[in-house]
Amino acid sequence: MKRALLLIVSLALSLFLLSTRHALAQAPPPQSPPSPVSERAPIAGRILTLDECIAIALEAQPKIQATLYDYAAARYRVTQALAPLLPQLSGLVSASQTQVTSPSATTGKVSTSSSRLADNFLAQMQLSQLLFDFGKNLAATEAARKLAEVAVEDVELQRQLISLAVKEAYTNILFAGRLIRVQDQAVQRAELNLRSAKGFFEVGTRPKSDVARAEVDVANARVDLIRARNALRTARVALNTAMAIDVDTPTEIQDNLVFEAANLDRAQLRGEALRSRPEYRQSKLRVSAAEATERQTFRDFFPDISGNGSYGGTQPQLNENWTLGLSLSWTLFDGGNRVARYHEAKANLEGARQRVKSTELDIIQNVEQAEIAVEEAQERIQAAQALVASAQENFRLAQGRFDAGVGTILELTDAQLALTQAQNTEAQALADYRIALARLDRAVGRR
Repeated sequence: MKRALLLIVSLALSLFLLSTRHALAQAPPPQSPPSPVSERAPIAGRILTLDECIAIALEAQPKIQATLYDYAAARYRVTQALAPLLPQLSGLVSASQTQVTSPSATTGKVSTSSSRLADNFLAQMQLSQLLFDFGKNLAATEAARKLAEVAVEDVELQRQLISLAVKEAYTNILFAGRLIRVQDQAVQRAELNLRSAKGFFEVGTRPKSDVARAEVDVANARVDLIRARNALRTARVALNTAMAIDVDTPTEIQDNLVFEAANLDRAQLRGEALRSRPEYRQSKLRVSAAEATERQTFRDFFPDISGNGSYGGTQPQLNENWTLGLSLSWTLFDGGNRVARYHEAKANLEGARQRVKSTELDIIQNVEQAEIAVEEAQERIQAAQALVASAQENFRLAQGRFDAGVGTILELTDAQLALTQAQNTEAQALADYRIALARLDRAVGRR
Protein backbone atom coordinates (compact mmCIF):
# COMPACT_ATOMS: atom_id res chain seq x y z
CA MET A 1 0.00 0.00 0.00
CA LYS A 2 2.85 2.38 0.80
CA ARG A 3 4.38 1.73 -2.62
CA ALA A 4 1.06 2.50 -4.30
CA LEU A 5 0.70 5.68 -2.25
CA LEU A 6 4.14 6.88 -3.30
CA LEU A 7 3.30 6.09 -6.93
CA ILE A 8 0.08 8.12 -6.84
CA VAL A 9 1.74 11.07 -5.12
CA SER A 10 4.56 11.05 -7.68
CA LEU A 11 2.06 10.99 -10.52
CA ALA A 12 0.12 13.91 -9.05
CA LEU A 13 3.28 15.98 -8.61
CA SER A 14 4.37 15.23 -12.17
CA LEU A 15 1.01 16.39 -13.54
CA PHE A 16 1.17 19.53 -11.43
CA LEU A 17 4.65 20.40 -12.70
CA LEU A 18 3.63 19.75 -16.29
CA SER A 19 0.56 21.98 -15.99
CA THR A 20 2.61 24.74 -14.36
CA ARG A 21 5.23 24.56 -17.11
CA HIS A 22 2.52 24.73 -19.77
CA ALA A 23 0.94 27.76 -18.10
CA LEU A 24 4.27 29.55 -17.99
CA ALA A 25 4.90 28.74 -21.65
CA GLN A 26 1.52 30.21 -22.61
CA ALA A 27 1.95 33.31 -20.46
CA PRO A 28 2.69 36.62 -22.18
CA PRO A 29 6.37 37.48 -22.08
CA PRO A 30 7.24 39.99 -19.37
CA GLN A 31 8.16 43.46 -20.45
CA SER A 32 11.87 44.07 -20.48
CA PRO A 33 13.00 46.35 -17.67
CA PRO A 34 14.13 49.84 -18.54
CA SER A 35 17.73 50.20 -19.55
CA PRO A 36 19.94 51.58 -16.82
CA VAL A 37 21.14 55.13 -17.23
CA SER A 38 24.68 53.80 -17.58
CA GLU A 39 23.76 51.94 -20.78
CA ARG A 40 22.46 55.06 -22.51
CA ALA A 41 24.53 57.79 -24.02
CA PRO A 42 25.72 60.08 -21.21
CA ILE A 43 23.40 63.00 -20.55
CA ALA A 44 25.86 65.29 -18.82
CA GLY A 45 28.21 67.09 -21.15
CA ARG A 46 25.95 67.23 -24.20
CA ILE A 47 22.99 69.32 -25.31
CA LEU A 48 19.70 67.42 -25.47
CA THR A 49 16.91 68.15 -27.91
CA LEU A 50 13.26 67.96 -26.91
CA ASP A 51 12.80 64.69 -28.81
CA GLU A 52 15.76 63.16 -27.00
CA CYS A 53 14.36 64.17 -23.62
CA ILE A 54 11.00 62.61 -24.48
CA ALA A 55 12.68 59.40 -25.68
CA ILE A 56 14.65 59.11 -22.45
CA ALA A 57 11.50 59.62 -20.38
CA LEU A 58 9.46 57.08 -22.34
CA GLU A 59 12.22 54.51 -21.94
CA ALA A 60 12.97 54.89 -18.24
CA GLN A 61 9.90 56.39 -16.55
CA PRO A 62 8.67 53.89 -13.91
CA LYS A 63 5.07 55.08 -14.24
CA ILE A 64 5.04 53.72 -17.79
CA GLN A 65 6.66 50.48 -16.69
CA ALA A 66 3.99 50.10 -13.98
CA THR A 67 1.19 50.39 -16.55
CA LEU A 68 2.94 47.81 -18.74
CA TYR A 69 2.88 45.34 -15.87
CA ASP A 70 -0.77 46.24 -15.20
CA TYR A 71 -1.46 45.25 -18.80
CA ALA A 72 0.39 41.96 -18.32
CA ALA A 73 -1.78 41.27 -15.26
CA ALA A 74 -4.91 42.05 -17.28
CA ARG A 75 -3.83 39.51 -19.92
CA TYR A 76 -3.48 36.87 -17.23
CA ARG A 77 -7.02 37.65 -16.10
CA VAL A 78 -8.20 36.77 -19.61
CA THR A 79 -6.59 33.36 -19.21
CA GLN A 80 -8.26 32.98 -15.82
CA ALA A 81 -11.67 33.74 -17.32
CA LEU A 82 -11.12 31.20 -20.10
CA ALA A 83 -9.80 28.44 -17.83
CA PRO A 84 -13.22 26.98 -16.76
CA LEU A 85 -13.93 26.07 -20.40
CA LEU A 86 -10.91 23.76 -20.51
CA PRO A 87 -10.65 20.27 -18.97
CA GLN A 88 -10.07 20.22 -15.23
CA LEU A 89 -7.78 17.44 -14.00
CA SER A 90 -7.06 16.75 -10.34
CA GLY A 91 -5.60 13.98 -8.23
CA LEU A 92 -7.01 12.65 -4.96
CA VAL A 93 -5.14 10.59 -2.40
CA SER A 94 -6.85 9.72 0.87
CA ALA A 95 -5.69 7.47 3.72
CA SER A 96 -7.42 6.93 7.08
CA GLN A 97 -7.82 4.36 9.82
CA THR A 98 -11.23 3.77 11.35
CA GLN A 99 -12.34 1.80 14.40
CA VAL A 100 -15.24 -0.49 13.45
CA THR A 101 -17.48 -2.02 16.13
CA SER A 102 -19.61 -5.01 15.19
CA PRO A 103 -21.94 -7.19 17.27
CA SER A 104 -20.86 -10.75 18.05
CA ALA A 105 -22.84 -13.88 18.79
CA THR A 106 -25.35 -13.81 21.68
CA THR A 107 -24.75 -16.29 24.50
CA GLY A 108 -27.86 -16.74 26.58
CA LYS A 109 -29.09 -13.35 27.64
CA VAL A 110 -25.66 -11.67 27.28
CA SER A 111 -24.69 -10.01 23.98
CA THR A 112 -21.12 -9.01 23.25
CA SER A 113 -19.46 -6.90 20.56
CA SER A 114 -16.00 -6.73 19.06
CA SER A 115 -14.01 -3.86 17.55
CA ARG A 116 -11.18 -3.73 15.03
CA LEU A 117 -9.18 -1.18 13.10
CA ALA A 118 -9.92 -0.80 9.39
CA ASP A 119 -7.58 0.84 6.90
CA ASN A 120 -9.18 3.08 4.26
CA PHE A 121 -7.11 4.16 1.27
CA LEU A 122 -8.23 5.83 -1.95
CA ALA A 123 -6.16 7.05 -4.89
CA GLN A 124 -7.73 8.32 -8.08
CA MET A 125 -7.51 10.87 -10.87
CA GLN A 126 -10.58 13.01 -11.55
CA LEU A 127 -11.40 14.68 -14.86
CA SER A 128 -14.24 17.11 -15.51
CA GLN A 129 -15.21 19.07 -18.57
CA LEU A 130 -17.82 21.80 -18.86
CA LEU A 131 -19.93 20.83 -21.86
CA PHE A 132 -22.39 23.70 -22.12
CA ASP A 133 -23.03 26.78 -19.98
CA PHE A 134 -25.08 28.97 -22.37
CA GLY A 135 -22.00 31.17 -23.01
CA LYS A 136 -21.37 32.35 -19.44
CA ASN A 137 -17.63 31.82 -19.45
CA LEU A 138 -17.25 33.09 -23.00
CA ALA A 139 -18.95 36.33 -21.95
CA ALA A 140 -16.68 36.58 -18.91
CA THR A 141 -13.65 36.01 -21.14
CA GLU A 142 -14.81 38.71 -23.54
CA ALA A 143 -15.24 41.16 -20.65
CA ALA A 144 -11.73 40.37 -19.39
CA ARG A 145 -10.31 40.81 -22.89
CA LYS A 146 -11.91 44.25 -23.24
CA LEU A 147 -10.54 45.28 -19.86
CA ALA A 148 -7.10 44.14 -21.01
CA GLU A 149 -7.48 46.47 -23.99
CA VAL A 150 -8.39 49.23 -21.52
CA ALA A 151 -5.06 48.54 -19.81
CA VAL A 152 -3.30 48.97 -23.17
CA GLU A 153 -4.84 52.42 -23.45
CA ASP A 154 -3.59 53.18 -19.93
CA VAL A 155 -0.07 52.62 -21.21
CA GLU A 156 -0.57 55.08 -24.06
CA LEU A 157 -2.26 57.58 -21.72
CA GLN A 158 0.69 57.48 -19.35
CA ARG A 159 3.09 57.98 -22.26
CA GLN A 160 1.21 61.06 -23.40
CA LEU A 161 1.15 62.50 -19.88
CA ILE A 162 4.87 61.92 -19.44
CA SER A 163 5.57 63.53 -22.81
CA LEU A 164 3.54 66.58 -21.76
CA ALA A 165 5.42 66.80 -18.45
CA VAL A 166 8.74 66.69 -20.30
CA LYS A 167 7.65 69.40 -22.74
CA GLU A 168 6.47 71.70 -19.96
CA ALA A 169 9.62 71.22 -17.88
CA TYR A 170 11.78 71.67 -20.99
CA THR A 171 10.03 74.95 -21.79
CA ASN A 172 10.25 76.14 -18.17
CA ILE A 173 14.03 75.63 -18.25
CA LEU A 174 14.29 77.77 -21.38
CA PHE A 175 11.98 80.38 -19.87
CA ALA A 176 14.04 80.54 -16.68
CA GLY A 177 17.21 80.85 -18.74
CA ARG A 178 15.66 83.71 -20.70
CA LEU A 179 14.67 85.45 -17.46
CA ILE A 180 18.22 85.09 -16.15
CA ARG A 181 19.58 86.86 -19.21
CA VAL A 182 16.96 89.62 -18.89
CA GLN A 183 17.63 90.12 -15.19
CA ASP A 184 21.38 90.02 -15.73
CA GLN A 185 21.03 92.83 -18.27
CA ALA A 186 18.84 94.70 -15.78
CA VAL A 187 21.54 94.37 -13.12
CA GLN A 188 24.15 95.70 -15.54
CA ARG A 189 21.97 98.68 -16.46
CA ALA A 190 21.21 99.40 -12.81
CA GLU A 191 24.90 99.25 -11.88
CA LEU A 192 25.72 101.59 -14.78
CA ASN A 193 23.08 104.04 -13.58
CA LEU A 194 24.47 103.80 -10.05
CA ARG A 195 27.95 104.66 -11.27
CA SER A 196 26.55 107.61 -13.24
CA ALA A 197 24.57 108.86 -10.23
CA LYS A 198 27.64 108.64 -7.99
CA GLY A 199 29.69 110.52 -10.55
CA PHE A 200 27.13 113.31 -10.83
CA PHE A 201 26.85 113.48 -7.03
CA GLU A 202 30.61 113.76 -6.60
CA VAL A 203 30.78 116.75 -8.96
CA GLY A 204 27.76 118.28 -7.27
CA THR A 205 25.29 118.16 -10.18
CA ARG A 206 22.97 115.51 -8.64
CA PRO A 207 21.58 115.12 -5.12
CA LYS A 208 22.37 112.22 -2.78
CA SER A 209 18.80 110.90 -3.29
CA ASP A 210 19.66 109.93 -6.87
CA VAL A 211 22.45 107.69 -5.59
CA ALA A 212 20.12 106.11 -3.02
CA ARG A 213 17.46 105.44 -5.65
CA ALA A 214 20.03 103.87 -7.97
CA GLU A 215 21.25 101.62 -5.14
CA VAL A 216 17.68 100.44 -4.52
CA ASP A 217 17.30 99.60 -8.21
CA VAL A 218 20.52 97.57 -8.16
CA ALA A 219 19.33 95.63 -5.10
CA ASN A 220 15.93 94.91 -6.67
CA ALA A 221 17.52 93.74 -9.90
CA ARG A 222 19.82 91.37 -8.00
CA VAL A 223 16.87 89.92 -6.06
CA ASP A 224 15.03 89.26 -9.34
CA LEU A 225 18.17 87.62 -10.74
CA ILE A 226 18.35 85.28 -7.74
CA ARG A 227 14.71 84.31 -8.23
CA ALA A 228 15.31 83.56 -11.90
CA ARG A 229 18.28 81.32 -11.06
CA ASN A 230 16.23 79.43 -8.49
CA ALA A 231 13.45 79.00 -11.06
CA LEU A 232 15.99 77.45 -13.42
CA ARG A 233 17.10 74.96 -10.77
CA THR A 234 13.48 74.04 -10.03
CA ALA A 235 12.68 73.54 -13.71
CA ARG A 236 15.77 71.36 -14.20
CA VAL A 237 14.73 69.16 -11.27
CA ALA A 238 11.29 68.79 -12.84
CA LEU A 239 12.78 67.78 -16.20
CA ASN A 240 15.21 65.30 -14.65
CA THR A 241 12.38 63.78 -12.63
CA ALA A 242 10.20 63.44 -15.73
CA MET A 243 13.11 61.69 -17.49
CA ALA A 244 13.65 59.44 -14.43
CA ILE A 245 17.30 60.44 -14.02
CA ASP A 246 19.24 61.81 -11.07
CA VAL A 247 17.83 65.21 -10.10
CA ASP A 248 21.36 66.60 -9.71
CA THR A 249 22.26 65.84 -13.34
CA PRO A 250 23.42 69.09 -15.02
CA THR A 251 21.02 68.71 -17.93
CA GLU A 252 21.63 71.07 -20.84
CA ILE A 253 19.00 71.47 -23.56
CA GLN A 254 18.68 73.04 -26.97
CA ASP A 255 16.88 76.37 -27.13
CA ASN A 256 13.63 76.24 -29.12
CA LEU A 257 11.95 79.21 -27.49
CA VAL A 258 11.18 80.93 -30.78
CA PHE A 259 7.91 81.96 -32.33
CA GLU A 260 6.58 79.93 -35.24
CA ALA A 261 3.00 80.72 -36.13
CA ALA A 262 0.60 77.76 -36.10
CA ASN A 263 -2.47 77.45 -38.32
CA LEU A 264 -5.23 75.53 -36.55
CA ASP A 265 -8.07 73.63 -38.23
CA ARG A 266 -10.64 73.19 -35.46
CA ALA A 267 -12.74 70.54 -37.19
CA GLN A 268 -9.68 68.48 -38.05
CA LEU A 269 -8.32 68.74 -34.50
CA ARG A 270 -11.63 67.61 -33.00
CA GLY A 271 -11.79 64.58 -35.24
CA GLU A 272 -8.18 63.68 -34.50
CA ALA A 273 -8.81 64.00 -30.77
CA LEU A 274 -11.77 61.62 -30.84
CA ARG A 275 -9.70 59.12 -32.80
CA SER A 276 -6.46 59.42 -30.85
CA ARG A 277 -7.33 60.15 -27.23
CA PRO A 278 -6.89 56.94 -25.18
CA GLU A 279 -9.54 58.10 -22.70
CA TYR A 280 -12.18 58.03 -25.44
CA ARG A 281 -11.14 54.58 -26.62
CA GLN A 282 -11.16 53.40 -23.02
CA SER A 283 -14.72 54.62 -22.48
CA LYS A 284 -15.88 52.67 -25.54
CA LEU A 285 -14.01 49.54 -24.44
CA ARG A 286 -15.62 49.77 -21.01
CA VAL A 287 -19.02 49.78 -22.72
CA SER A 288 -18.07 46.57 -24.54
CA ALA A 289 -16.87 45.02 -21.27
CA ALA A 290 -20.09 46.06 -19.53
CA GLU A 291 -22.14 44.51 -22.36
CA ALA A 292 -20.25 41.24 -21.97
CA THR A 293 -20.77 41.30 -18.20
CA GLU A 294 -24.48 41.95 -18.69
CA ARG A 295 -24.70 38.92 -21.00
CA GLN A 296 -22.85 36.81 -18.46
CA THR A 297 -25.15 37.76 -15.57
CA PHE A 298 -28.22 37.08 -17.72
CA ARG A 299 -26.95 33.62 -18.66
CA ASP A 300 -26.36 32.83 -14.99
CA PHE A 301 -30.10 32.06 -14.89
CA PHE A 302 -29.46 28.98 -17.06
CA PRO A 303 -27.94 25.63 -15.98
CA ASP A 304 -24.47 24.20 -16.50
CA ILE A 305 -23.95 20.80 -18.11
CA SER A 306 -20.71 19.01 -17.30
CA GLY A 307 -19.13 15.65 -17.91
CA ASN A 308 -16.94 14.02 -15.28
CA GLY A 309 -15.00 10.86 -14.75
CA SER A 310 -12.53 9.32 -12.35
CA TYR A 311 -10.07 6.46 -12.35
CA GLY A 312 -8.17 5.03 -9.44
CA GLY A 313 -8.01 2.30 -6.85
CA THR A 314 -9.08 1.53 -3.27
CA GLN A 315 -7.48 -0.49 -0.51
CA PRO A 316 -6.41 -2.98 0.37
CA GLN A 317 -4.94 -4.02 -3.00
CA LEU A 318 -5.79 -0.84 -4.91
CA ASN A 319 -8.59 -2.54 -6.79
CA GLU A 320 -9.26 -0.72 -10.04
CA ASN A 321 -12.37 1.44 -10.21
CA TRP A 322 -13.62 4.11 -12.58
CA THR A 323 -16.67 6.28 -13.05
CA LEU A 324 -18.20 8.29 -15.87
CA GLY A 325 -21.05 10.69 -15.44
CA LEU A 326 -23.02 13.63 -16.74
CA SER A 327 -24.28 16.33 -14.41
CA LEU A 328 -26.64 19.26 -14.73
CA SER A 329 -26.31 22.05 -12.20
CA TRP A 330 -29.08 24.63 -11.97
CA THR A 331 -29.57 27.09 -9.15
CA LEU A 332 -33.31 27.64 -8.93
CA PHE A 333 -33.37 30.18 -6.12
CA ASP A 334 -30.52 31.99 -4.37
CA GLY A 335 -32.34 34.68 -2.44
CA GLY A 336 -32.40 37.13 -5.36
CA ASN A 337 -28.61 37.33 -5.73
CA ARG A 338 -28.53 36.65 -9.49
CA VAL A 339 -31.41 39.03 -10.15
CA ALA A 340 -29.61 41.79 -8.26
CA ARG A 341 -26.33 41.11 -10.11
CA TYR A 342 -28.15 41.23 -13.44
CA HIS A 343 -29.74 44.59 -12.64
CA GLU A 344 -26.39 45.85 -11.38
CA ALA A 345 -24.76 44.86 -14.68
CA LYS A 346 -27.50 46.66 -16.63
CA ALA A 347 -27.01 49.81 -14.54
CA ASN A 348 -23.23 49.63 -15.08
CA LEU A 349 -23.79 49.29 -18.82
CA GLU A 350 -25.99 52.39 -18.99
CA GLY A 351 -23.48 54.29 -16.87
CA ALA A 352 -20.65 53.28 -19.21
CA ARG A 353 -22.63 54.49 -22.22
CA GLN A 354 -23.23 57.86 -20.61
CA ARG A 355 -19.55 58.17 -19.74
CA VAL A 356 -18.70 57.84 -23.43
CA LYS A 357 -20.77 60.94 -24.11
CA SER A 358 -19.27 62.73 -21.11
CA THR A 359 -15.74 61.87 -22.23
CA GLU A 360 -16.48 63.15 -25.73
CA LEU A 361 -17.67 66.47 -24.33
CA ASP A 362 -14.60 66.76 -22.09
CA ILE A 363 -12.26 66.05 -25.00
CA ILE A 364 -13.89 68.65 -27.23
CA GLN A 365 -13.70 71.16 -24.38
CA ASN A 366 -10.01 70.38 -23.86
CA VAL A 367 -9.29 70.87 -27.55
CA GLU A 368 -11.15 74.16 -27.67
CA GLN A 369 -9.40 75.47 -24.57
CA ALA A 370 -6.01 74.45 -25.95
CA GLU A 371 -6.76 76.15 -29.28
CA ILE A 372 -7.80 79.36 -27.49
CA ALA A 373 -4.62 79.28 -25.40
CA VAL A 374 -2.46 78.89 -28.52
CA GLU A 375 -4.20 81.75 -30.33
CA GLU A 376 -3.99 83.99 -27.29
CA ALA A 377 -0.27 83.27 -26.82
CA GLN A 378 0.37 84.09 -30.47
CA GLU A 379 -1.32 87.47 -30.09
CA ARG A 380 0.54 88.16 -26.84
CA ILE A 381 3.88 87.44 -28.50
CA GLN A 382 3.23 89.95 -31.27
CA ALA A 383 2.09 92.58 -28.76
CA ALA A 384 5.06 91.86 -26.46
CA GLN A 385 7.56 92.22 -29.28
CA ALA A 386 6.16 95.65 -30.11
CA LEU A 387 6.24 96.53 -26.41
CA VAL A 388 9.92 95.56 -26.14
CA ALA A 389 10.81 97.74 -29.12
CA SER A 390 9.01 100.73 -27.59
CA ALA A 391 10.53 100.14 -24.15
CA GLN A 392 14.04 99.93 -25.60
CA GLU A 393 13.59 103.25 -27.39
CA ASN A 394 12.12 104.86 -24.26
CA PHE A 395 15.05 103.64 -22.16
CA ARG A 396 17.55 104.91 -24.73
CA LEU A 397 15.98 108.37 -24.64
CA ALA A 398 15.78 108.40 -20.84
CA GLN A 399 19.42 107.30 -20.58
CA GLY A 400 20.47 110.10 -22.92
CA ARG A 401 18.50 112.72 -21.01
CA PHE A 402 19.97 111.58 -17.70
CA ASP A 403 23.52 111.55 -19.05
CA ALA A 404 22.94 115.06 -20.45
CA GLY A 405 21.78 116.25 -17.04
CA VAL A 406 18.23 117.16 -18.12
CA GLY A 407 16.51 113.93 -17.03
CA THR A 408 15.77 112.69 -13.53
CA ILE A 409 16.76 109.44 -11.88
CA LEU A 410 13.09 108.56 -11.50
CA GLU A 411 12.54 108.91 -15.24
CA LEU A 412 15.55 106.69 -15.93
CA THR A 413 14.64 103.97 -13.43
CA ASP A 414 11.04 103.91 -14.64
CA ALA A 415 12.24 103.44 -18.21
CA GLN A 416 14.63 100.70 -17.10
CA LEU A 417 11.88 98.90 -15.15
CA ALA A 418 9.51 99.17 -18.13
CA LEU A 419 12.15 97.61 -20.41
CA THR A 420 12.81 94.74 -18.01
CA GLN A 421 9.10 94.08 -17.62
CA ALA A 422 8.58 94.17 -21.39
CA GLN A 423 11.37 91.64 -21.93
CA ASN A 424 9.92 89.43 -19.20
CA THR A 425 6.50 89.67 -20.82
CA GLU A 426 7.93 88.61 -24.17
CA ALA A 427 9.74 85.64 -22.61
CA GLN A 428 6.58 84.63 -20.73
CA ALA A 429 4.51 84.83 -23.92
CA LEU A 430 7.01 82.65 -25.81
CA ALA A 431 7.01 80.08 -23.00
CA ASP A 432 3.23 80.10 -22.74
CA TYR A 433 3.01 79.59 -26.49
CA ARG A 434 5.25 76.53 -26.38
CA ILE A 435 3.35 75.08 -23.42
CA ALA A 436 0.03 75.82 -25.14
CA LEU A 437 1.22 73.89 -28.21
CA ALA A 438 2.28 70.99 -25.98
CA ARG A 439 -1.10 70.94 -24.29
CA LEU A 440 -2.82 71.08 -27.65
CA ASP A 441 -0.84 68.00 -28.69
CA ARG A 442 -2.01 66.27 -25.54
CA ALA A 443 -5.62 67.38 -26.12
CA VAL A 444 -5.66 65.75 -29.55
CA GLY A 445 -3.87 62.60 -28.38
CA ARG A 446 -0.31 63.22 -29.59
CA ARG A 447 2.89 62.58 -27.68
